[in-house]
Amino acid sequence: MTSFSNIKALIIDLDGTMLHTAPDFMVAINRMREELQLAPLDEITITHFVGQGSENLITRVLSHDFEKDEVERHFAFAMQRYQHHYLAINGDYSELYPEVIEGLTQLKHSGYRLTCVTNKPMAFTEPLLSKKGLRQFFEVVYGGDSFPRKKPDPLPLTEACRFFDLAPSQVLAIGDSSNDAKAARAAGCPVLVVPYGYNHGEAVQTIESDGIVASLFEVAQLLVKQRTI
Repeated sequence: MTSFSNIKALIIDLDGTMLHTAPDFMVAINRMREELQLAPLDEITITHFVGQGSENLITRVLSHDFEKDEVERHFAFAMQRYQHHYLAINGDYSELYPEVIEGLTQLKHSGYRLTCVTNKPMAFTEPLLSKKGLRQFFEVVYGGDSFPRKKPDPLPLTEACRFFDLAPSQVLAIGDSSNDAKAARAAGCPVLVVPYGYNHGEAVQTIESDGIVASLFEVAQLLVKQRTI
């Protein structure tokens, strides 16, 4: 595994990395689909659509039933209803992954600076982080609408590095999908991935990363160990 002895800060993804949010997506999406008189989708199908922002999510959800022209015709209504339903239940059905709090606590205690960078819109992100007790750990949070481009574009990660005033090589990205890894690679950041997330339904072993870690607590232990060697 790559050496991380020079790491000073971390960029951490949200959906599929810190929180299992697929149940929230499923409830909001299926309430929207019911209004369109469409059958509900199961959680596994929905997780394959997660990771590239709300616009892509709703486009893929509609494409499950409609041809392209019908997707475009229904998109605005579907997006508005999805956002309405998601805000109403945001965080009610999602759960923290194991050792997330322990990992973030150890990282902060050890002096690492933290930011959360997600493709989830900020209107969803900030309330969710606060509701789950995560907001306190992060100096800054960037969502999918914070910049003109979102992951896998490197822009959100390069902006996070700029915020920290650190070289990308000193900022470790943590995620669960190829989007996170591609953004990190393009930004010049090292990247580790967790094995339990979504990754569009593909095996985490297919992601080009610097290693697979079981949890955020394992990340913290790894960094502290390497720093003290």
